[in-house]
Amino acid sequence: MVQEIKLPEISENVDSGEVIQLLVSEGDTIEKDQPVVELETDKAAFEVPSTAAGKVTEVAVAEGDVVNVGQVLIKVETEGKEGAEAGPAEEREEAAERRSEEEAQKPAAKEEKAGGEKEKEKEEPSQQRVVAHEGQKEAAPASPSVRRLARELGVNIDKVAGSGPGGRISWEAVKATAKGIIEGRTPGAAGGAGEAGAGTAAAQPPLPDFSQWGPVDREPMSKVRRITAANTAAAWRTIPHVTQFDRADLKMLNEFRESRRKEVAEAGGKLTVTAILLKILASALKVFPRFNASLDMANEQIIYKRYYHLGVAVDTDRGLLVPVIRDVDRKDITQVSVELNRLAERARNKKIKPDELEGATFTLSNLGGIGGTNFTPIVYHPQVAILGAARAYRKLVMNADGSVTAQTILPLALSYDHRIIDGADGARFLRWIADALENPLLIVMEGGI
Repeated sequence: MVQEIKLPEISENVDSGEVIQLLVSEGDTIEKDQPVVELETDKAAFEVPSTAAGKVTEVAVAEGDVVNVGQVLIKVETEGKEGAEAGPAEEREEAAERRSEEEAQKPAAKEEKAGGEKEKEKEEPSQQRVVAHEGQKEAAPASPSVRRLARELGVNIDKVAGSGPGGRISWEAVKATAKGIIEGRTPGAAGGAGEAGAGTAAAQPPLPDFSQWGPVDREPMSKVRRITAANTAAAWRTIPHVTQFDRADLKMLNEFRESRRKEVAEAGGKLTVTAILLKILASALKVFPRFNASLDMANEQIIYKRYYHLGVAVDTDRGLLVPVIRDVDRKDITQVSVELNRLAERARNKKIKPDELEGATFTLSNLGGIGGTNFTPIVYHPQVAILGAARAYRKLVMNADGSVTAQTILPLALSYDHRIIDGADGARFLRWIADALENPLLIVMEGGI
């Protein structure tokens, strides 16, 4: 029988993606779990596996297509037993999809006739919670995933014009609004007009014709690059950044790494400075909880998070991705090292899933493997701080007794949101991290390996 291979549920807040590469062709014989397409969302690029084995009878999508969850990717002719087993579940899924399509195809006039009460009944629970939280203020008609996109891009959802039935707001409308804000055309920044930074970015001047001076090439930005551009621009525009610098002597830390390197490698990890920094950060965030918070300017509140999910910037051929290691405070350094190694590989090999890039409370960016003496990282909204580490270097230092010793110095840079964190707190936080790096026994005492 012929079985349809559909796009499965990707993550809670992602309902579509763009096909960037077809991995099978009509007539190919494939195995179960074999990748069939490479898909890219606003968060990640990853391969979608087949749920059945057999011969590909049809490829239903093309490169560049945007496909939704539940949409058919390919059709596979399977052999009797496997097809029979898959049949009932597939029929149920098709029936559910048909019902969903029938609902979507109802005329907008019928929805308007039903009135506001019916529309309220159809609202997602999260929309209802927004209405209850804000009293009599009516929530903008948008799904939870669209609301989340608006928050990430620094867009006030109430300022976005909806073009769907009943004025429903789409992803495209939010992205267009974000683009307008960046170019200085649309006053739709989060928090509304009147807050510092809302819609005040200067429009980019028209570009000259570069070809008049020589040959040029144009390349479209990938989805990852486009969303990175929008997010960093929004963060830079809305967050008053301060960056402070410090350094740490890695002499004792390197001795500690050498003594435990083999043990961690046998477990499948690498005892890197990044892995140790993650464990140190989890402890530091408990001592300085304001660095593990978010700022809710609309309600004039500070949101303190009682969990410690740390993002790690990973350089990939598609751009910067930030996988998230959850509950770092509950894991020892070996566990953190193994998970860090696994997630970095998944990110580079296009295996990372969108939900593995969400929920970070603080981010670490280590450029030591590439080079540079220091840098000023940009805070990832809605986080309030980020730690950067550059390449370690050797330096001769004169001690108090007049002797000279060689030290391995790690440059550190801490960027933070000055609306919630003062300079003195930033200095204390960064010095706490440097002290922990210089005395790794503190790490062992607080979780160790």
